[in-house]
Amino acid sequence: MFEMAWVVSLLIGVLAAIALLILILIVKSLIIICPPNRVAVISGRKRELSDGREVGYRLLQGGRTIRIPIIERVQWMDLNTIPLEVAVTNAYSRGTIPLNVAGIANVKVSSRPGLLENAAERFLGRTTTQIGQIAKETLEANLRGVLAILSPEEVNEDRLKFSHQLIDEADDDIKTLGLELDVLKIQNVTDDVGYLTSVGRQLTAKVIRDARVAEAERRAEAEQAEAAARQVGQIAGIEADKAIVVEQNGLRVRTAELEAVSNAREEEALVAGDVAKVVASQELEGQRIELEKRRVEAAVVVPARADLEARQLEARAEAATIIEDGKAQVEVFRLLTDQYQAAGADGHHVLVLNMLPDLIDKIVATLDGVSIDRVAVVDTNGGRGRDGGGIPGLVSQLPASLVALTEQIEAATGVDILDSLRRSTGASSDEEESG
Repeated sequence: MFEMAWVVSLLIGVLAAIALLILILIVKSLIIICPPNRVAVISGRKRELSDGREVGYRLLQGGRTIRIPIIERVQWMDLNTIPLEVAVTNAYSRGTIPLNVAGIANVKVSSRPGLLENAAERFLGRTTTQIGQIAKETLEANLRGVLAILSPEEVNEDRLKFSHQLIDEADDDIKTLGLELDVLKIQNVTDDVGYLTSVGRQLTAKVIRDARVAEAERRAEAEQAEAAARQVGQIAGIEADKAIVVEQNGLRVRTAELEAVSNAREEEALVAGDVAKVVASQELEGQRIELEKRRVEAAVVVPARADLEARQLEARAEAATIIEDGKAQVEVFRLLTDQYQAAGADGHHVLVLNMLPDLIDKIVATLDGVSIDRVAVVDTNGGRGRDGGGIPGLVSQLPASLVALTEQIEAATGVDILDSLRRSTGASSDEEESG
């Protein structure tokens, strides 16, 4: 039983491998990989070209694609170069001279868009030899056409021009076929009647004649040139001596001019140096003056300005203090006045008594400058009596002086101090008695 299962598994694996291999082969047959030197023409489905034409194929160059099985078929075209030998015999040139021309050309199927479609439509399924034969016949026909408009001399002498004209003539026909002309070179041009040989002999004789004439002319020209050169050499020697003398004279004049200019420049340099010194001295003096101004300003003006500002600030502070003190005193006087007015006559007396110390201080202040060292009392009684009359007289004058002082205060202020004192004393006595 186990061997049967193993055989079945092996059979299934083999069938799966075969199926995978068949699938790979099928996919490989459907994948088209095109190298760069070939073109794959896949026909079977219609598509529209860039010029609007509808064709039944598509082209692949240098890439890969997948073809649809059964519907599409793949054919190949080579893009390799096809070498050709181009030759024509008895082709009449201008002047009815038959010529034999041999050359080589390299053509290939063009890979350019538009031209490749032309090649596919004309050469699909044909061999490289067949394509080369068609291209060769086309080029030989164009070669005969170009020879008909050129003379044998032009064909033989300027083969590059001949090749360019042939390429221009054959270009349209080659492109119509879908081909591309890489190289076209003319190798040999001959004729059967000896025309080119005769022309060559004639040209050779002409060249020999021209060479002899040219040689004689060159010899004569050489002799003339030699004589002219000797003459020119002698004249040149004379002119050279003359030029040397002129240059020496000019050198002397120039030397003198340069010395004069040099001396003038030296004088100018000396003057300029003195001027520069004076200017430098003036600038230095100006800097010294400016420095002194700054020093004076720093030493005097700035401190004075600072002191002025400080005094102004102090004055403002003192003025503010005085103003505030005045405002306070005014407010005090206003309050005292209100109280005195509210007290009536007694308030008036109280005000006077409060003012009395200040008045006395003011009166006494008038004697601040008076210094009494000693007092001499003169006895007016001539020394009669036990105690004399000087001191009693002085003491007796004090009440009168006090009364005179109160009278002066009353005259100045309108307040009778003695009367106020009496009233104040009387009021006090009454209060004591009532108490």
